Amino acid sequence: MKKLSIGKVSEIVDLPQSVLRYWETMFEVFNPEKSEGGTRRYSQADVDIILEIKDLLYKKKFTIAGAQSSLSNRSATPLSLDLREHLKDIGDEIDDILNDLTNGDNQED
Repeated sequence: MKKLSIGKVSEIVDLPQSVLRYWETMFEVFNPEKSEGGTRRYSQADVDIILEIKDLLYKKKFTIAGAQSSLSNRSATPLSLDLREHLKDIGDEIDDILNDLTNGDNQED
């Protein structure tokens, strides 16, 4: 995957660039690559970490310290994007089956 600029990542994750820069200083797990000129270049893994931090802080209402602790306690290797998508597809299929069962689509002939 091509590396992304801070502007593009800011749009993708719907957060100001200043927040991304601040989080870099607060979270050890989040450290985007920098070019010789100091330009930040984000990988897909960086974007995944940003989204995880955003979820912890904004949805789950963790404090910065709580989010730091949660991230440091997570497994050393985060789930790959492909695996996450596959698990989501499985969950969607299970939801479809449950909906079919509750809506009576499983009637016997």
